[in-house]
Amino acid sequence: MFVLEEFSGPEPILVGRLHTDLDPGSSKIKYILSGDGAGTIFVINDKTGDIHAMKRLDREEKAEYTLTAQAVDRDTNKPLEPPSEFIIKVQDINDNAPEFVDGPYHATVPEMSVVAIIKTALPNMDREAKEEYFVVIQAKDMGGHMGGLSGTTTVTITLTDVNDNPPKFAQSLYHFSVMEDVALGEPIGRVKANDLDIGENAESSYDIIEGDGMDIFEITTDAQTQDGIIRVRKPLDFETKKSYTLKVEAANIHIDPRFISGGPFKDTATVKIVVEDADEPPVFSSPTYLLEVHENAAINSVIGQVTAHDPDVSSSPIRFSIDRHTDLERQFNINAEDGKITLATPLDRETNMWHNITIVATETSNPLQVSRVPVAIKVLDVNDNAPEFASEHEAFLCENGKPGQVIQIVSAVDKDDPKNGHYFLYSLLPEMVNNPNFTIKKNEDNTLSILAKHSGFSRQKQEVYLLPIIISDSGNPPMSSTSTLTIRVCGCSSDGIVQSCNVEAYVLPIGLSMGALIAILACIILLLVIVVLFVTLRRHKNEPLIIKDDEDVRENIIRYDDEGGGEEDTEAFDIATLQNPDGINGFLPRKDIKPDLQFMPRQGLAPVPNGVDVDEFINVRLHEADNDPTAPPYDSIQIYGYEGRGSAAGSLSSLESSASDSDQNFDYLSEWGPRFKRLGELYSVGESDKET
Repeated sequence: MFVLEEFSGPEPILVGRLHTDLDPGSSKIKYILSGDGAGTIFVINDKTGDIHAMKRLDREEKAEYTLTAQAVDRDTNKPLEPPSEFIIKVQDINDNAPEFVDGPYHATVPEMSVVAIIKTALPNMDREAKEEYFVVIQAKDMGGHMGGLSGTTTVTITLTDVNDNPPKFAQSLYHFSVMEDVALGEPIGRVKANDLDIGENAESSYDIIEGDGMDIFEITTDAQTQDGIIRVRKPLDFETKKSYTLKVEAANIHIDPRFISGGPFKDTATVKIVVEDADEPPVFSSPTYLLEVHENAAINSVIGQVTAHDPDVSSSPIRFSIDRHTDLERQFNINAEDGKITLATPLDRETNMWHNITIVATETSNPLQVSRVPVAIKVLDVNDNAPEFASEHEAFLCENGKPGQVIQIVSAVDKDDPKNGHYFLYSLLPEMVNNPNFTIKKNEDNTLSILAKHSGFSRQKQEVYLLPIIISDSGNPPMSSTSTLTIRVCGCSSDGIVQSCNVEAYVLPIGLSMGALIAILACIILLLVIVVLFVTLRRHKNEPLIIKDDEDVRENIIRYDDEGGGEEDTEAFDIATLQNPDGINGFLPRKDIKPDLQFMPRQGLAPVPNGVDVDEFINVRLHEADNDPTAPPYDSIQIYGYEGRGSAAGSLSSLESSASDSDQNFDYLSEWGPRFKRLGELYSVGESDKET
């Protein structure tokens, strides 16, 4: 079945009619409808089978509906035949205009384009003249016939750039001025060639193609502004050349071959640079100076000369000076007018061969203009040092040596440095030329050998020989010195190895070496240490634990490791240790201070050596302490070894109590203050446990 969309008649539209062959025209048959939209969109007349659309349909929302119809008995609702399926299609009408989904549109077309999907109506469109175009496009349905609908959209067309324009300088001649003392690499001016193109099509490079300053100046391109920056490559000199003329070229980097026939994509301009005069510092004739002087040169002798001039037109006079930071010892002077360097103190090549100083040149008209130059002064050698032994030699001669045996080879050194090297001459003193014991021999390597003339040397006869040797150099004038070689006679083994060079070695026992003597001495010392330790331990062991009678008990602490039996047990310790012999007369002298007051001693009770009453003893000591003007608050220790009788708290000891714990009442502990509170709680807990 078919039904038109968007039908809006006054009554429901008839879609179609269903009819069964079993319907004889009676009213016993009933038509029912089910499926998509049954009962809401589509309704069937159960008697006639007519199907009506109850709502306005839109094909764009739903194009077809599938439904099922069936004929049943009206009274019993039993099916008279199987259900039949049918489809209702919604027919389209022209109720929607064409739409451009992604509009408005933007398109780019290279300038000068010939063919495009949206074709250009004009040839050679120039982006530099107009860059954007706005086009309205209309679309119609039904082939544009009557009754059709239409839609429009906007297309923005942008012409993209191509390199069709060369760079052009804004002016053909540029003028710049620069000081002659400008730093190398410093920019002195900018030139700009404008290009109507954009992006990489407008990028240009600059070059100096002609001019008298091609090697003096350079030009580079600023990547951000596309300017040509002119910089100085070499130093300028106003006095030498005052102006330069350059020809600068700007050329496109990216050239489009399609438009190369349009002409050269480059342009040129002339740049004139004027050099201005600046006050320059003095200029030395040489960047460094090397001077030489002999170490024996006289004071105030001229070593050399430095020269400098003012390069400016004014040509100011120059004054010379020495930077004293480089000549702290003031060994040199310089003439301030002509720059001649003279010697101020004697030089010694062996102490310092090179001296490096700095000469300062200053313009007299402008002291701020200063130049410096380094001067190296080399001190030349003069033969002013005599040769001597390279080290203090001590030769050893074996008693069993043979005649002609080389005892020692010695060498000499000379602080001087002759051009042809050192050559030494060795000789004995004139009075020792006929030395009966030793002779000398010059070696080819500039050393000297000492030889023994005979054998049979003995330490018992002579232990040490002194041999003076004269050493001379080959300088002009020659220098010489006398050095003494010490030759010691020693005992040697059969193969010539030195064993002993002391005469005392013969008095030692033949069978006892030095190492054995040291071992014996160490054993004796060890035995002495053991004996001292043993005696010390015995002495400490025999000392009694009881203090002396003349010592104050307050200054001693006695330790007992055994447990006593209570107050009545007098066997555990000696009660006499609590007694002070000075207490007999009631006078206790203080050993820590000297009392200022003198008082009469109180007659005390005579102590009983045995069976003394501790209670009475403590009371006596307490009374003495209370009446002693030298008693605390001075530093002192009072020792009470007895609890005492008559205390308000009674005795806390259980040793003298005959009653058991169960007979005692500890409630009174809570009345003694906070110090006994915890003790009272413990005993109270114990009693409560027993009652339980």
